[in-house]
This record gives sequence, C-alpha cells and structure tokens, in this order.
Amino acid sequence: MDPQAMPDGRRRVVIEAVSPQVDGGRFAVKRCTDDRVVVEADAFCDGHDRIACRLRWCREADQAWHEAPMTALANDRWRGEFAVDAPGAWRYTVVAWVDHFLSWRAELSRRVEAEDIIVALRHGAELVAAAARRAGAADRARLAEFAAALQTETDADRGKRLGLDALLEQLAARYPDRSLATTYATELPLWVDRPRARHGAWYELFPRSCVDANAQHGSLAACMARLDYVAAMGFDVVYLPPIHPIGFTKRKGPNNTLRAGPDDPGSPWAIGAPAGGHKALHPDLGNLQDFRKLAARARELGMELALDFALQCSPDHPYVREHPEWFRHRPDGSIQYAENPPKKYQDIYPIDFETPAWRELWAELKSIVDFWVGEGIAIFRVDNPHTKAFPFWEWMIAEVRREHPDVLFLAEAFTRPKVMQRLAKLGFSQSYTYFSWRNTKQELSDYLTELSKSEAREYLRPNLWPNTPDILTEYLQFGGRPGFIIRLVLAATLGATYGIYGPAFELQESEPRDPGGEEYLDSEKYVVRHWQLDRADSLKDLLARVNRIRRDNPALQQDWNLEFYPSDNEHILCYGKYTGDHAEMVVVVVNLDPHHAQSGWVRLPVERYGLDDARPYQMHDLLSGSRYLWHGARNFVSLDPRASPAHIFRLRRRVRSERDFDYFM
Repeated sequence: MDPQAMPDGRRRVVIEAVSPQVDGGRFAVKRCTDDRVVVEADAFCDGHDRIACRLRWCREADQAWHEAPMTALANDRWRGEFAVDAPGAWRYTVVAWVDHFLSWRAELSRRVEAEDIIVALRHGAELVAAAARRAGAADRARLAEFAAALQTETDADRGKRLGLDALLEQLAARYPDRSLATTYATELPLWVDRPRARHGAWYELFPRSCVDANAQHGSLAACMARLDYVAAMGFDVVYLPPIHPIGFTKRKGPNNTLRAGPDDPGSPWAIGAPAGGHKALHPDLGNLQDFRKLAARARELGMELALDFALQCSPDHPYVREHPEWFRHRPDGSIQYAENPPKKYQDIYPIDFETPAWRELWAELKSIVDFWVGEGIAIFRVDNPHTKAFPFWEWMIAEVRREHPDVLFLAEAFTRPKVMQRLAKLGFSQSYTYFSWRNTKQELSDYLTELSKSEAREYLRPNLWPNTPDILTEYLQFGGRPGFIIRLVLAATLGATYGIYGPAFELQESEPRDPGGEEYLDSEKYVVRHWQLDRADSLKDLLARVNRIRRDNPALQQDWNLEFYPSDNEHILCYGKYTGDHAEMVVVVVNLDPHHAQSGWVRLPVERYGLDDARPYQMHDLLSGSRYLWHGARNFVSLDPRASPAHIFRLRRRVRSERDFDYFM
C-alpha cells in the first residue's frame, strides 16, 4: 500500500470492546431519562507510555460533544459515565491518546539519579511549555512559570518535587496534546425514553364490556366511569383492545364459532366496516369527543391510555375496497384470509408487506399512528408485530419518534427468541415475554436472570403478564385463588413493568374453552361480558396493595437490580432488589406451590448491610403488615397458600441506634 494513502501511523492507541453496544452499533442501546449511562472500553498502546481516555456524548441534534475523563480499571479497561436528561436520540464514543506529559511524570517519579532527573526536567519543561501554548489565558502564564522553573532548576530533589506538583498535573491535564488521538471507529447510538418505558403497571380492559345496568354494549362514556375503579387499584396504563368498527363478513360468534348471530359483536381485531377503519371509532362506543373525554379523565387520575395497533383488516375495511393491491390474493383472485394452521381467521385479511405498492402502504400505516398521537395517545400495544416486515417497524418507529420521542411501543410478540429480540432492537420500547409459561424455581430464576443480566437487557425491556385475552395458562386454570396471587406477586416484583387482563384476573377467571387449551370459555374477544366487580372474592384490594408497594419502593422500579437468593426448598423462590446506594432492599419470598404449604431456609446477602449472625434485624412484610425478627444470613420461612403464598419484605438502612446495633424496617 502506498504510505501516502495509509492512515496516520503515529496514532498508537487502540480502542476496542466498547460497551454497551448492540450488534456493533447497528442498533441503539436503550435508557430512560435521568439514567446514568456507564460506558467501558479497552484502550491501550504499545510500549510503556501512559494514555488518557475520555468519553464523548451528545444528543443527535447537537453540534458539539460533551466529554468526561474515563477512569482506568484493571487490564487496560476504562470506565466513564454520563447522564441523559431528555427523551430522544443520543450518541456516544470514546477517544484516547498517548499522554506524553503523564508518561514523563511516571518516569520522573521512578528516577533516582540526580543527573537523570535534571535531564528529565528539561524534557518536562518542553512538554509544559507546549501545554502553555495550548492553554487559555487564565492558565497560560502559570504553566509558563512551571516550564521556566523546570528549565532552570539545578537541584534534583526540588526539581522532582516541582515536576510532581499536583497543581502542575491539574493544569497540564486541561490542555493535552490530542493531535494524534484515536477515536473509536463507531459513534454508538443511544435511544432515551421517558420513565414509563422502564416501569409501570398496565391494566387491559374491553370498553364494550363497560356496560351500564342491562345495556348490551358498553360505551366510552361507561368506560370513563370504570377508570375510577382501575385507578383505585393503582395502575398507570389503561390498555384498550381495538376500538374501531368491526367487520360483518365472516364475523366470528361466541367462543370463536364460525357463524355469528345478528347481535353478536364480533372480534375487535377484525377491524373495518362501512363506518370506517383504523382511524374510526366503533359507533356503539361513541365518537372522538367521547374518546377525548376518556383520555382526559385518565390523565386526571394519573393514568394514560394505550391503544392497540393491529395491522390487519376485516373483509369490510375500506382498504380492501380502495387498495386491494395491499393484500395477498388466491389463484382465483379472492383475497387470502389469515391462517395459522390448523387455525383459520376468516374474518381477517393480513396485509401483504411484499406488495409492489409498499411505499404507499407504509405511509398509510404510519398515518394511523400519527392520527392517534394527534388525539393524545403516546403508548401503543402492537398486535403480533412478528408477522409483519422488520424493515417496516424500524422505519415507522423511527419516523414517529423523530417528531414524538415520548411515544412508546409494546411488542406483543410471543414468538421465537431471536425474532422477539430483533423486534426489540428495531425500536420497540417494551416486549411481552415468556414469563406466563415459566413456573418452576429454575425456570423463573434462569429466565429472569437472562432478561436482567445478559446483553439483551441493553435493548429488550420486559413487560410481564400473568394472563391476556389469548392466554389462560394451565397454572391459572388449576391454581385457584392462590395461583392468581402467586403470579401477581411474581409479575409485579420480578419486573419493573407488568400487566394484567382484567377484570378476568382479579375475578380469577379460570375456565378454558377446551381441555388443554389456553382460550377462555366465553372469551371477551367474541362476546360482551357483564363483570360483577364487587364480588367478595375479588383481588382488587390486593392489586391496590401490590401496586402501592411498587410505587413506594424505588427498588421495585428497576429490572437490572434483580438477584436470586438460595433456598433449600424447590417450591420456594427467594429474590431481592435494591436501590443503587443499597439504602433500601426489597426481599420477596414466594411459595410456587398453590396447593400446599411449603417451608424452608433462605439465605440473604446481609453482609452488604454490615450484619452478622449475632445481630438481629426486623423484616417488615408489606403484604400483611407483619414484622419478623431475623438473625444473620440464614432464616426459616413457612408459607401456606391458603393464607398468603408470599412475603414482600422491606429493609431500610438506618443510622446506628443508642444501643449500638443497626435497625431495619
């Protein structure tokens, strides 16, 4: 290679293994506002010279970088951090250079021969004089004085003390020679969401089942009255399944039967009718003015609405008539309905993302989100995104967030792990998970460790759901009331974000349509349900208590701080979460067996709190209000699911008392 065409070979520092990053910077790392982004990198050079390493970051729209020094760890590893204070696109990278001044000081500190010291002082004078030329006016004169003193000093001991002077080090560090600095090859992308992306409690309800008295179909006005009930349980997000007109052609009847009666409402996911499509409201629910009142009332109660974004159409959708080219056709020319053999969905037409008219299609689909964002919606639960084209999601989410960085997208993708992960990388703010089907101690600890400790945590935020309108797990079918309580406590404390499908959850709906299946009998997907919300066995008070615990304890508002603790009973799961300063720790102990009492010994890492086996401390169960006196790391627990299958303990660091022992609440 022609040396003239080569990069500057004098740049000696190597920078590699920068973390965090997703697929070499192809996708953005995710954080939330007020997070501190911790960045590490390997940075080193040949020989024994010292290097300086700095972290650089900025918002995407900024013209100038911010910088902060990185701290040397072991084995040429460096660490730095910065805070993000606003939603949107950010970027960061690392820059490093051979710092000849630091190298000179390091050598000077080891020199003992007077002659060697004097020679070194003259070299140091040149380096400090060069720093003075780079310095601002306030420091230039002082650096010049240091340079002159180093140049003329004849006493080796005085000169060595001068060269190692702390003020000189501080001044010279402000004006390093970065002419041969190495910058990491990639500016790494970072997406910052608002805090609701990281933690919150979701409640799913069907507006058409919010019925007044003996009404046959609910309305948005009746749904507005239901919001007080949801808010009293402490939820943050009210998620509404599709609220659009429902098609008549091939409409499904109760329990997914192929023939619907004249009064059967059909599936809300069969979107589109003569009354309109994805930008219209079902006439029986009300109009846009009703919707705006509903959204405003949710905000008054400290909640926000999330809407379903389902990209499919009933045969009666205006798109079918106006844009038949957006759908796949059979050889006979008819449009292909949705299938997942042996299941058939004759009331739904899937969209063809390989249509030659894909640009027009993409623009129209994005306009649906734009429309509802214009109506004040900033959270979308996306139905089956894994059955739509990856490139579309990457483009659409980026385009929406370019103008509305506060908009969040939840991926309802119960699919293969790599597909789920790809969707998260493409920009989805949160993801459904396999939590619903993880039941044993090993399954739960392995899976939640993967979500909270592996590299996937950099881009995939879990949203844990014990049930959905599509998922009535075997555990809930046979676990009885204790089973619902167990799954609630697990979802709400293992994850910073969780959701339930209600009122089916708090009323412990558990009868499947078919033996061995997960579909509900008389599923709300096909009929209007009249829920008896005031039932004596409702879990609504427990839900309120659990959500209050989540709000009052910041340790439960994070995912990465989860850690599992040993227990000697395979039916007892013990885990904890803690705040960054370890001032607060929440410990959860759950009996995973909904049918039998279980007991055993659990071990906590109490050394973090300065405790030993001789010191008692108090464990406050936030679920029951009871308090227990524990000693040391190993303690006995016994949980009867008929009484309470779980403890949620809180420990808080306190100042030392007059009796000279640490006390915890």
